[in-house]
Amino acid sequence: MQRNALHISSLGTLPEAELAKVLGSLSDQEAEQLLHDWRFVARPEQVAPEGDWRAWLFLAGRGAGKTRSGAEWVREQVKAGYERIALIAPTSADARDVMVEGTSGILSVSWQHDKDHKGRLVGLPSYEPSKRRLTWGNGAQATLFSAEEPERLRGPQHDCIWADELAAWKNAQDCWDMAMFGLRLGNDPRIMISTTPKPIPIIRALLKESTTVITRATTFANRANLADAFLSVIVKKYEGTRLGRQELAAEILDDIPDALWTRAGLDRDRRRPDQVPPLKRVVVAVDPAAKKNDAVDEGAAPGNVVA
Repeated sequence: MQRNALHISSLGTLPEAELAKVLGSLSDQEAEQLLHDWRFVARPEQVAPEGDWRAWLFLAGRGAGKTRSGAEWVREQVKAGYERIALIAPTSADARDVMVEGTSGILSVSWQHDKDHKGRLVGLPSYEPSKRRLTWGNGAQATLFSAEEPERLRGPQHDCIWADELAAWKNAQDCWDMAMFGLRLGNDPRIMISTTPKPIPIIRALLKESTTVITRATTFANRANLADAFLSVIVKKYEGTRLGRQELAAEILDDIPDALWTRAGLDRDRRRPDQVPPLKRVVVAVDPAAKKNDAVDEGAAPGNVVA
């Protein structure tokens, strides 16, 4: 934009009348560029925080705009000079159908007139599904990976990673470890994690890391872009429930209410192998799933206790 003096970040602070005046004075080219400037159209929590960090953890509810945020972040990194990017999803199909080809994926947010920090045309990436690869005009490349195959991350090096739906990864810790070993290129390698939260160890560890920055968003924050049917049926059904607190409000729920064994209690009473006395008797107790009319209740689950 010729008038970078417009300072995209400050436009949102202008009074409505003044903002309308500024927008009305834009040329068609300037208006198009502004329309493709993510930092102008995004909500604050959807944009990477400023400062020195290694991991950006974006915890958000269903439909809160996680995928769009991740795709736009990758686009920003390509323009900033990052060259080797890993795109990691729960499955290969998720990487393809959501992160790349999805309605909010990388292909949908890319702009043909994008230029990088050196003035080189970035443009629309070429996508080679058979090679699991995206290539931009300035030479930057992104490779697709599945969390189901952590070993595929053994060897490749990256300076940038977008990890989508980390809480749903089948081999979360193994895949995360392999990804981190390969995040070693460039002067400032970074990873962006977009996920609806679950209280799994890798999420808890990230929350405690001093090099992690965290932003949060609920489903309701993106209400303007969600179908009325979704809001009236799904949200109405689950809002206020335990599942809704996790999937809509993006809360990390530690324990089931009234649970006999809480996570805090288990952590408090853990013992190392050398602290455990010789066992004289081991008891395995099984509580079968309840039955209704001689049929197993699908809503019930068997309980197993080893003491």
